[in-house]
Amino acid sequence: MAGKKILMLVGEFSEEYEIFVFEQAMHAVGHTVHVVCPDKKAGDVLKTSLHDFEGHQTYTEKPGHDYILNKTFSEVDPAKYDAVYAAGGRGPEYIRIDKRVQALVRHFHEAGKPIFTICHGVQILIAVDGVVRGREVAALHYCEPEVTLAGGIYIDVAPTGAHVDGNLVSAKGWPGLSSFIRECLKVLGTEIRHGEILMREERQAA
Repeated sequence: MAGKKILMLVGEFSEEYEIFVFEQAMHAVGHTVHVVCPDKKAGDVLKTSLHDFEGHQTYTEKPGHDYILNKTFSEVDPAKYDAVYAAGGRGPEYIRIDKRVQALVRHFHEAGKPIFTICHGVQILIAVDGVVRGREVAALHYCEPEVTLAGGIYIDVAPTGAHVDGNLVSAKGWPGLSSFIRECLKVLGTEIRHGEILMREERQAA
């Protein structure tokens, strides 16, 4: 199977784990991920954030690692991508009102292509009418009212879990990245097989 092309939508202070871990996991199995931010170019620095759960009433937020964007936003042609991924963190809060971002999401929705969202990423999806209507979607629990008001069915998955509704894969936050990525790969049609590793001597004798 040929590798797929995935478009990742981020903004300043998107969640660093949800950028780095997802991108590297997809690259490891042969897919291509282009990470874009409105009005930024390939090579520009994106400031990220790290949300953590430390016993307070809500999460804490700390500066994350700088991310070097690998695609220029203005050059994106959604028709050339197989799936779109909305990373979470603070970024979705403001890029969701960008009409260009909304147009990108609308393309994937209308074309029936896979849509992946984690944590606050759902804020991007609910900004486009119809994307979550009637669909089961997980997200950070603080986003439940928005999902419901947009006509979606909020699914309260475990922090380490993920949820699939057809071509829509979603999760609550970065602790669920392994489950989330696994389900994304299934929707993309990626098959990973585990086999025995032959010792060097056995290979030479074969």
